[in-house]
Amino acid sequence: MSNKVKFEQYEQLLRDWSSKMNLVAPSTLNEIQTRHIADSAQLADILPRDVNIADMGSGAGFPGVVLAIMGWNVTCIESIGKKVSFLRAVKDELGLDNLNIYHGRLEDFVRQLPAKNDNLVFTARAFASLSKIMDYVARTKCRLFLLKGREIESEINEAKRKYKFKYELTPSKTGDGYIIYVHFDR
Repeated sequence: MSNKVKFEQYEQLLRDWSSKMNLVAPSTLNEIQTRHIADSAQLADILPRDVNIADMGSGAGFPGVVLAIMGWNVTCIESIGKKVSFLRAVKDELGLDNLNIYHGRLEDFVRQLPAKNDNLVFTARAFASLSKIMDYVARTKCRLFLLKGREIESEINEAKRKYKFKYELTPSKTGDGYIIYVHFDR
């Protein structure tokens, strides 16, 4: 099955399931391709190919499912059972053997990681503030690739009060936000 077909099936599953549960804002259901899929897919421009991805608070699968369709090995981390059921249905329907679903809290996922994780990166979209994300994952020293809104500068300033890190900002191609790439000082 081609990626184009997978994205079409993913969009249809999202529409079908959204009639039963809140996966994305109802006002954005007519913009799934541009607002959600294309927004998530722009991470492909900066993500290394040889990494495994842990997607924090995956919800409806943005950006995790999109990146799995594009070929990365992804673990979607989601604590809400109904959303986990949706993600499992997407994995099964699309035959995404490179997609794993972790049903649990992010802090529990991070706790069970080995001390050295050079080929693991974290992604997120509409999950938490930069400082809160760093609270969860700083001990891993893993790189972060986050889709953030236009208020990113204040989030960076807040995080810098607590953590030492370097970052690069890339303007979003699909909105007025940014992609922030973060790596912790070692």
